[in-house]
Amino acid sequence: MKKYYLLIIALLSSVATIPAWAQQERTQSIIQSYLHGWEYSLKAGFSIGGTSPLPLPVEIRSIDGYSPSMAISIEGNTTKWLDAKKIWGLTIGLRLENKSMTTEATVKNYNMKIINTNGGELKGLWTGGVKTKVKNNYLSIPVLANYRISPRWKLVAGPYFSYLLEGNFSGNVYEGHLRTPDATGSRVNFGGESIATYDFSNDLRKFQWGLQLGGEWRAFKHLNVYADLTWGLNDIFQKDFDTITFAMYPIYLNVGFGYWF
Repeated sequence: MKKYYLLIIALLSSVATIPAWAQQERTQSIIQSYLHGWEYSLKAGFSIGGTSPLPLPVEIRSIDGYSPSMAISIEGNTTKWLDAKKIWGLTIGLRLENKSMTTEATVKNYNMKIINTNGGELKGLWTGGVKTKVKNNYLSIPVLANYRISPRWKLVAGPYFSYLLEGNFSGNVYEGHLRTPDATGSRVNFGGESIATYDFSNDLRKFQWGLQLGGEWRAFKHLNVYADLTWGLNDIFQKDFDTITFAMYPIYLNVGFGYWF
C-alpha cells in the first residue's frame, strides 16, 4: 500500500512545481468549470470499522477482542451540479483506501482449514479461540448523488465499486480442538503455546460493491470536513470459497478533510 501513496504524493508534488503561467491558466480553467456547475476536490481521511458477518452466526459464541488498525484513504472527485442553485448534483471519484482490523473470538464448530507445523492442511470444525487479521487495499469509484441543505452543508449517497489491489485475511487458532473432517471425526488438540495458522488471502474476491452515505461541511472557503459510512453488499470471499460458511461484509466509518478547488 505504501508504494501507491508514494506515487500519489509524487504526482501532487509535480503539480506543485508547475510554472506560474501554467498555474494561472489552470486557475482560469477551474473558474470557468465552476461557472458551468463543475467542482473538483481532493480528500484525505482515516477509517474505522471491520469486516463482519450479518447477522452474527451461531458458531461465533463471543467477540473477545477488537483492534482497529490505521486505515487511511486518499480521494479525488468531480461534482457536476444539475441545477442553477446547486442544490442537486452528481459526484464521481477515485479513491485509494485501506480497510483493516484485528479481532479475537471464541467459536464452536467453526468451519476451518488450518496449516499444521509440517506445512500440511487440516480441515474440519474448530472449537476454541480464533484470531483474525484483515488488511485489504482497494481502488474504489464512488458514484454519489448530492443534496445541498444549506450553503455549508450537503448530503451524499450512492453506490461505490472497488477493486482489490492487495489483500490479507489470515490469523491463527489457539486453546481448543479441531474435529476432522467433521463433528464425528478425530480430535486434534491445541493448548498452551500450541497454535495453528490459517491464510485465506488468495480466496478474497477482487471486486466489491456497496453503498456509501455521508455528509460534508464547508468549514472555510476551500476546506471541507466530511464523514461517511461505507457498507459492502457482497461477500469479501470468492463465490466458490466454502471454508467459511457465512458471508462477510466490510463496514467502515470514514472521517477526514477535503480541499475544494
